[in-house]
Amino acid sequence: MIGLHVITAGMRTAGVCRVFVIACVLVVSARGQEPPQRTLIRNVTMLDGTGGAPRQADVRIVGDRIDAIGRLAPLANDRIVEARGRALAPGFIDTHSHHSRGLSDQREALAAVSQGITTIVVGQDGSSTMPLADFFSRLEREPAAVNVASYVGHGTIRREAMGVDFKRLATAEEVDRMAAMLETEMSAGALGLSTGLEYDPGIYSAPEEVIALARVAASFGGRYISHIRSEDRTFWQAVDEVIAIGRDAHMPVQISHVKLAMHGLWGQAGKLVEVLDRARAAGVNVTADIYPYTYWQSGITVLFPNRDFANRAEAELVVKEVVTPPNLLITRFEPNPAYAGKTLAQIAAMRGSDAADALMAIIKEGEARGATAGVIATSMDERDIARLMRWPFTNICTDGELSGPHPRGFGSFPRVLGKYVREQHLVPLPEAIRKMTSLAAANVGIAGRGLIAPGRYADLVLFDPRTVADHATTAAPHAVSSGIETVWVNGEVVFTNGATTGKHPGKVIRHSS
Repeated sequence: MIGLHVITAGMRTAGVCRVFVIACVLVVSARGQEPPQRTLIRNVTMLDGTGGAPRQADVRIVGDRIDAIGRLAPLANDRIVEARGRALAPGFIDTHSHHSRGLSDQREALAAVSQGITTIVVGQDGSSTMPLADFFSRLEREPAAVNVASYVGHGTIRREAMGVDFKRLATAEEVDRMAAMLETEMSAGALGLSTGLEYDPGIYSAPEEVIALARVAASFGGRYISHIRSEDRTFWQAVDEVIAIGRDAHMPVQISHVKLAMHGLWGQAGKLVEVLDRARAAGVNVTADIYPYTYWQSGITVLFPNRDFANRAEAELVVKEVVTPPNLLITRFEPNPAYAGKTLAQIAAMRGSDAADALMAIIKEGEARGATAGVIATSMDERDIARLMRWPFTNICTDGELSGPHPRGFGSFPRVLGKYVREQHLVPLPEAIRKMTSLAAANVGIAGRGLIAPGRYADLVLFDPRTVADHATTAAPHAVSSGIETVWVNGEVVFTNGATTGKHPGKVIRHSS
């Protein structure tokens, strides 16, 4: 308004002041918003995220959006990127991520962007940052290199409602308190409700509690994502539970990091697909995500679903059927740091005991110190991973961290592209990209991302399908993958030439019903 008053005043004076008016207008214009940045990526092999055949094209970015696709002539002020036929895909969407851990200190998110991830979906396994409104506001004040969306963690609100007395069924009043908190978090923009029903405190919840809360999320147009109640002993009942939630709450449901994590289940991926297909045919929108490793990471106590850590029969079942001693790697153990990097078989030999006794002793010693051993357990079969990854409704995820001990945090997406696409021909490249982009976005309800199309956000990854490969291992879990050349988030380059750029253009992605 000040500028307007100055201009009006000038118009009422002699002609000399007209020059002043023009000068004022020019100053105001000069101080206005600069024109958006323009980038022309030339000669790409475009994989648009639909699963359709690749095609040759140029892609222009204006500001944070894709502006045009086709054979495009350079315009003034275009920044030119010569792709030389490399593949250009939508930025990868990690639907089950823990990359938010430490994100405020590692805003460049190297683990994510170096594998082409542009959006992370957090609040997984029943654990979320609360209140989400504060978390989102902090991210908007100090953005990261990646976009961030979040679920509400059932375990988080359960602890808040029940305190330390959570090893029991919740009362009706406590469920009401959880529902009220869930409503607040959904109003803040959460995608839906997540559960971790193998973990404390979610493991103590009744199915009725979970379905009541799922209905609250559904009333906001939200979704349900679950680390289901069992990935081994009572697996089929756990699958039935997540399907029942989708049916009874009339909402989309996603099985997190789908796996058959017990020797007795190996080879039954086809049966699982049949169960899920029947549910879909009956109207339940059930989907899944998966990471490309035969080993998982967690705390050691998850191996005892009844939390009966001194039950030798149960310990013997664990080391025989769930994970054999050479395949249970201890990643951390504060009471005895020398155990880190050793297997249960090695530790049993050090202790002069059998594996079952060593397992129980590690848990007992950890409990005495208020600590839990971290583990990486190899308990899945490659053939099941292949079958589940091929299911049309399974998208790719990492379940990874910025600085975690599991290589999935740095290697999941390049591993799929290198091992399962290029080497094993498990799925065609366009289908793999669909599973990393548009399908991932659809499975968690994210709009505006996951496709290369005019008007979409300019989240993009330029990579070489001939060389892309993961290098992270359990011995070197933070090794950066190769073949990922340039990554854009909202039109800004965040990773190129093997390094982050220091740009932090990530946005908060809120659910809107």
